[in-house]
Amino acid sequence: MKVPFFDINSINQEFEEILYADFKRVLKSGSYILSTEVEKFERSFAKYCHSKYCVGVGNGLQAIEIVLQSWGVSSGDEVILPSNTYIATWLAVTRLGAKPIPIEPNIETYNINPELIEDKITLKTKAIIVVHLYGLPCEMNKIMKIADKYSLKVLEDAAQAHGAEYHSQKVGSLGHAAAFSFYPSKNLGALGDGGAITTNDEELFNNSKLIRNYGSGEKYKNSRIGTNSRLDELQAAFLSTKLEKLDEGIIKRRKIAVEYNSHFSHITSIKIPTIPIDYLHSFHIFMIMYKKRDIFIEYLKRLGVEALIHYPVPPHLQKAYSHLEFKNGDLPISEKIHRECLSLPIYQTMTKDQILYVISSVKKVAKELKD
Repeated sequence: MKVPFFDINSINQEFEEILYADFKRVLKSGSYILSTEVEKFERSFAKYCHSKYCVGVGNGLQAIEIVLQSWGVSSGDEVILPSNTYIATWLAVTRLGAKPIPIEPNIETYNINPELIEDKITLKTKAIIVVHLYGLPCEMNKIMKIADKYSLKVLEDAAQAHGAEYHSQKVGSLGHAAAFSFYPSKNLGALGDGGAITTNDEELFNNSKLIRNYGSGEKYKNSRIGTNSRLDELQAAFLSTKLEKLDEGIIKRRKIAVEYNSHFSHITSIKIPTIPIDYLHSFHIFMIMYKKRDIFIEYLKRLGVEALIHYPVPPHLQKAYSHLEFKNGDLPISEKIHRECLSLPIYQTMTKDQILYVISSVKKVAKELKD
């Protein structure tokens, strides 16, 4: 049997007829930029996230960058962020000229460790970015308490966490703002690039709308320096359709994760995901840790199971950030995660046979490697 890491065709097939109808509707409308489809999705997604406002933008990276720009983050500022994340989180900070200040994760959750944040706050600190990595929310109560103490803004990088919940509250409404990606493989994925910002802050909402559209609220009049980062009408229409089934898909992912955990919990050489009480994981990624990660992936491949790595190189050791002069050993927890992590297939259209085959394959590989 072959089990792909992700099967986007099977997911989109469920929506195929409606997506064709969406396409025809947008095509006939003649309005393709910032019109009724974007407005409809923004209202729906804001409501879904328990947030007052939503701004559709070009992608997740630009969502982070636009929020930081709205908050005035610029050269000479510092932004606290996780050491364990996808590089986009760091790129948004450095593209504005600010300095990333990495915080190590909690090894149990892989998310930023709130206990380490306060010691890194300086007079130059402008904001804190938290990443709900793989779909698990961060410890937001502790983080918001620190932010309030030092009058700092908190941005949720929720690119992997659509639909996740923390103490019965949706991500996207836990900080001062949140940034989402709608990359096709996300739990809420477009058929191309897309992103959004959610917030309860009216000033941030208005500034973000200006920045995404050349800094213009009125045609040919530019009140501030902006960029071109607009969620287009077609992707907004597709996202509105898919949003209706988002929770249904997440519930299916959670059931797969429960089944994985029940079978893998007895394999001592594998570290399975930890989910604290009152957290709802959205399982964009089902990540495990194994010391001989590369061998494990190769063995799974031979059995027909595709496993990926999220992510092989932490941001601080990327060539792009060599000028920051980090070296191996500087952030050991993050480095361990990136050295040992592997992600197993998990998506809502997996068949029972596929799920059971992944489970049996993982068990077989662990046994063959004498663990």
